[in-house]
Amino acid sequence: MRISVVLAFAIVCLSPVISPAEPNVATRVPAALSPAPIAPASTHALPSMSMAARLAALAPGADPKVIDLALKARDCAINSGDATGQGEKLAIIDYSMPSTQKRLWVFDLRNPRVLYNEFVAHGAGSGENFARAFSNLDGTHQTSLGLFRTAETYEGHNGYSLRMDGLDKGFNDNARARAIVMHGAWYVDPSMVQKVGRLGRSQGCPAVRAQVAHEIIDTLKGGQFVFSYYPDNRWLHESRILACASMHPQAIVASR
Repeated sequence: MRISVVLAFAIVCLSPVISPAEPNVATRVPAALSPAPIAPASTHALPSMSMAARLAALAPGADPKVIDLALKARDCAINSGDATGQGEKLAIIDYSMPSTQKRLWVFDLRNPRVLYNEFVAHGAGSGENFARAFSNLDGTHQTSLGLFRTAETYEGHNGYSLRMDGLDKGFNDNARARAIVMHGAWYVDPSMVQKVGRLGRSQGCPAVRAQVAHEIIDTLKGGQFVFSYYPDNRWLHESRILACASMHPQAIVASR
């Protein structure tokens, strides 16, 4: 019985789904597909800026409203006792962007800088190039929204992987039971864009390029945070994490 459970847990996010590009949606292929991490810009000249503003200045491709929301969700988790560490690293995934763009940012909050800006896959049940549907239910193969706390690593069928615990009740708190983990995948590759107009898709996991998976996972493991965003009306109005920040949903919908 134990062997069967382990095997089932390991393979849940394995199989990508490859199909033609999403119809009636213009595919936006980034001009540069270089996977190299972004060189951090200096913020020493901007000591009076808020953390959200500093991070936005460091990551011009990221939506400032999403960054601000992610930081407030992180603060909520820490103040509510949901943190297991200092949460000095914060990953933000903006699923309002297409898979053909680098929509994952990993920030160092202690010494504000961008550590990574990378491609990331969404679940096959969420959509084609654009993720449109999100779920907390097993078997949907959909991505979940909200704030996750990172946990332990393990070697599974997808190689080196990172388990995560969803902190957004009703929206991502089944992440561990669903085996929603961060792992590397061959189908998260810019060359896929030329073939099918988008990246490959996971079974709900935020899969990243295999070449950088190990180092990103090591950066995020053990009590850091991952924030998964999309301007979903129900999530914006009903999320406990967002309500904790005493924000009005109308004010936090990103501009994309």
